[in-house]
This record gives sequence, C-alpha cells and structure tokens, in this order.
Amino acid sequence: MAVRVLIVEDNPVARNFLERVVRESFSDELQVVGAGDLATARRLVGWRSGRAQPLPADPFQLVLLDLELPDGNGMELLAELIGYPTMRIVTTLYSDDDHLFPALQAGAEGYLLKEDRFEVLVEELQRIVRGQPPLSPAIARRLLGHFRGGSQPAAEPTPPKFSARPPGPRPAPAEHGRLTPRENEVLTYLSKGFTIKEIANLMGIKWFTVNDHIKSIYKKLDVSSRAEAAVLASKQGLV
Repeated sequence: MAVRVLIVEDNPVARNFLERVVRESFSDELQVVGAGDLATARRLVGWRSGRAQPLPADPFQLVLLDLELPDGNGMELLAELIGYPTMRIVTTLYSDDDHLFPALQAGAEGYLLKEDRFEVLVEELQRIVRGQPPLSPAIARRLLGHFRGGSQPAAEPTPPKFSARPPGPRPAPAEHGRLTPRENEVLTYLSKGFTIKEIANLMGIKWFTVNDHIKSIYKKLDVSSRAEAAVLASKQGLV
C-alpha cells in the first residue's frame, strides 16, 4: 500500500519542489497529494480535532504544511490534526521565534525552511526514519540558543584544536555474533556508504524496515553512528 503524503502549499513551484524532496527522501511507493489552501487540505484530510468520528480508512502518514495560506494560518490545521495519525512537518520561510514556537506548541513534529538546499531538506526529512525530528540547521541552532537562555540563534562554535589520539584496539562487542543474516546484509551496505533509501531498494524492503535493522545493529555493536558501525565491522571481520 502506498504511503500517503499531503503537501499544503499555495505556491505551485514550491509545492512541486517539496514533492521532489519527498520522493527523493523515501523509497516507498508514494501517493503525494497537494492542497493550495486550508479548505482543500481540510476536505482531503476529512478530520477535525475534538469531534467524535472514526479515523479515515487511508490517512495521510505525512503532512508538510506551510504557515501562510490564502484562507488562513497553517497553525489552525496543525491544531486540528491533533489526534490524527500523521507526522506534521512545517515547511516555511519563517525562522523567527514568533512562528517557530507557536508551531511546535500547536503540534508540529518538525520544522523545515524552504530556502534550504534540496539535499539539506532531503537529509533532514530522512531523520524521520531514524525516529528523529526533522529540523533545518538554522532552526536547530535557534532552539539550542533558546534553551541556553537566549532567543537569538546560537553562534557557530569554533572547533577545538585537539590532536587526534591514535585509535587503540577495541574489543569485539559481546553480542556481535547475534547479528542476523539480514542485519549483516544491511551492515555491509552501510559500510559501503549506501543511504537508507538505496539499501531499501537493493534489499526490496521498506525504509522503516531498514531503519529497524540499523537500530538493532547499533545496539548489538554498541555504536551510535554508521561510521562507527562500519569501522568496527571492518576491524572485527563482521562484513
């Protein structure tokens, strides 16, 4: 069954751009639907928060939502979608606190800036498959600055000038023998630099299944990144 995606954006050029981002981000069969205003989006969703109603038989699993629309503010739809089984991602040009924090409070689970480069948006949207919120880099810095006690974006840090310590031998993780054949296959592809989308295509499985395998691999190998997994797998002869 196709994964249903709703893009609520009044600018046709921006809507087409976001559709390209979505299609590049995920390997699943997708059904992407566009809406140019709130009225159309509400009709397509067929859901209003607070009303006693059954869930739609084929809900949208992902909604990308602009904030400034011809017939109202996207914040309204964010609030109305509470209880609707979808991931709600704001896609906007506004990076200021007056838009960011109300959107997050209204239920946004991600916040992307349409001015970001195509490849950046793809990378951020793919965070979904890792269970992470998709946030544009500028938004992540603003949030960090806010919780550090200021409303201004955090300054870019100056990298510390440390000398790298020569890597010492690392003991084999106790559970490495428990990798399943599928996990070993995923780990091999990871070690070769394939993306989650590419691995899913090569193995003929869904991206979220690949993601589950990766989480299991990280846990069993006691690592937290694909680089660590690839290095350790190579050293220990796991791939």
